[in-house]
Order: sequence, then C-alpha cells, then structure tokens
Amino acid sequence: MIVPVSPQYGGGALADVLPSVAGALSVPGETNLLGLPTAPRYAVLLLDGLGWNLLQRYADAAPYLSSLIPQSRHLTAGVPSTTAVSLTSLGTGLPPGAHGIVGYTSIVPESGALLNALAWDAPVDPRRWQPHGTVFDRMAAAGVATRNVSKARFDSSGLTMAAFRGSKHRGADTVEDRLDATRFASREGRSSMVYVYDSQLDYIGHQQGADSAQWRKELSAADAFAQRVRSALPRDAVLLVVADHGMIDIAPEQRVDVDAEPALTDGVRVVGGEARFRHLYCVPGAEADVMDVYSERLGDKALVLSRAEAIARGWFGSAVEDRVSPRLGDVIVASLGPVALMASRRHPQEATLIGLHGSLTADEMEIPMLVDTGN
Repeated sequence: MIVPVSPQYGGGALADVLPSVAGALSVPGETNLLGLPTAPRYAVLLLDGLGWNLLQRYADAAPYLSSLIPQSRHLTAGVPSTTAVSLTSLGTGLPPGAHGIVGYTSIVPESGALLNALAWDAPVDPRRWQPHGTVFDRMAAAGVATRNVSKARFDSSGLTMAAFRGSKHRGADTVEDRLDATRFASREGRSSMVYVYDSQLDYIGHQQGADSAQWRKELSAADAFAQRVRSALPRDAVLLVVADHGMIDIAPEQRVDVDAEPALTDGVRVVGGEARFRHLYCVPGAEADVMDVYSERLGDKALVLSRAEAIARGWFGSAVEDRVSPRLGDVIVASLGPVALMASRRHPQEATLIGLHGSLTADEMEIPMLVDTGN
C-alpha cells in the first residue's frame, strides 16, 4: 500500500503561508514559521492544481517556475487535498478541523443536506459555518493593504466570505485584468499583500487529465502568467507561488461506482466528499458494517477509517472542534492506489472528470512554495 502523506500543519503546510507572510511583513504577533524573506510588500499567486510532482515532471514546460525550485521548497495541502478546504486554510491560517470546511461536499448536520463549499448551495451562513477571523483581518488591522484578485463572480460567494474576509476583492476575469489589478494593489499603502488566484490548470486537469498535452500547454501559459505577475510588482515586493493541491489521472477501468453496487450503499444515508476522498454518512449503527464492506471491496487501494480514527491520525489538525466533527463522514475512504469512488446517480458531474484529487498521496498532497524576491 502507498504510504499516505501526513499534512505538516504548523511549519510546512499551506495553512502556514499567510501567517508567515504576515510575519515577514512585520505584523505584530505573527510568526514567520516558513522563514520567508522580510519585505514591505508581498504577492501570493495560487495556481489551482499545480502539484509539486507535476511541476517537476513537466519542468521543461514551465521554465520560469522551475527556475525558482532550487531556492524554494514544497509544502503539503491539508486533508482532504481539495480547493475549498485549501483556500480556507490559506485565508485563515487554520487546519480544517478548526475552520470547518472539510470537503468539496460535506453534510450540514442540522439539516442532513450536503453543502457544496465551492458553489455554497445550501442555506448556511458562511460566517457561522467558519467563525474564525482570517489572516487578512489581522494584516488589515495592522495597516497592511490587503487585496484579493480573482474572478468577479467570486466577490459575493460564500467561500470568499468564509476564507478571505478582511481583504478587498478585485474582480478580474481576464489575464490582463488580473495583471492590472495586481499592479495597482501591490503599490497601495506603505505595506501591501495581494492574493491572486488562477483556476485554469485545475480546470484543464479535470477535463483532459494532468498528464495530457493540453495540461502541459496550460502549464506553459500559467508559467508565462506568473512571470508577468512578477514583472507587474514593485521591486521591493516578494512573489510567492503556491498551489492548493496536486492531481492524479484515474482511468475509467479504475473507477468504482458506489451507486451501481448495492452492497456499497447498504447502511449509507449520504455520500459526500469527492471521488478520491469520500465522506460516508451512515445509518446509525451501520458504521462497522460499512467499514467492513468498503475495506473488502477496495483492499490496499484505500484507507477505510472511522471518523475517530481519521481524527486521531491528525488529518484535520491537532484537534477537531466540536461543531466541526459531525461534518466529517462516519466512515472516511481515502484512495491511495489508482482508484476513485464515483457516485453516478448522486454526483453525475464527477463521472466526466479525468484528473482527480482529494486524498493523501504525494501527487495530491505535495504543493510548491516558490519564492521570487525580484533580485
């Protein structure tokens, strides 16, 4: 069995990036855990889906980004290794057991409905679902001009409110718009921090596969964009390039359809999470039987754990808050081998995806933190 990659909360995870940036910006009370260079201005560019292993594998397609590898390092995503969880860890500086966004989809315990944290499609107040302050809040309170540059439609999203409140959103739907917004935001005030988000690599990876020619072409485009972001910054700014997760391609014959095998739905009320990391919410008393059935069906291709076992492994942080624990599956299935748990009836949109993520393999968990001081 592939050994899962443990999240390195507290000194080597995506959640440590913005607290370290705040420390490097000399924000009082913040600790620069990652040893970032001190500077008055920072830009953090997040390229959705750029795994550390993928960047190394296709370094020739990304000459600028790969040139930064020698003076940089890799981090881990949190668990699960998926966008909504990672972006909230980035913005809050907290692991998912504290901020409470625990998957692409997870149950709302009060109603039994599933919340899609990207679409925010359940009537849940994001400020109550994620009540902690953000690193943006703390930087802004210290006088740092904090900006969030991403697509205009994200301005009023529930995830933005949960993860990035405290920053001023700059809607920018094209590359040129994002560059212009970054150029302006990075020069505001005596100290600034601008966060820039780009989703295209992840989109192409899902649709075409991360090992496809199309993905490599998009990596080259992302590389050029990152270099242009650096050029748009003032000379005293530091650029960090990070990601939220990596990606792995799963072939059709490596997929298990939960909805097509009655044994896999017995005792299961709700199927949440995503194909590489499933939250299974069970009929009371059925947890042990569900674990046995999934363990036998998947063998060494997956870890099948109870909620308590997953928490004890520290997957969601050193502690899981009481309000968060019921959002986790009664049974959690983390794929380690080349397998994905689809749910053709409940989540038909997942069936079309080639590149997937969410679990604890190195390809999914390890992400770059590339540093360019402009020197």
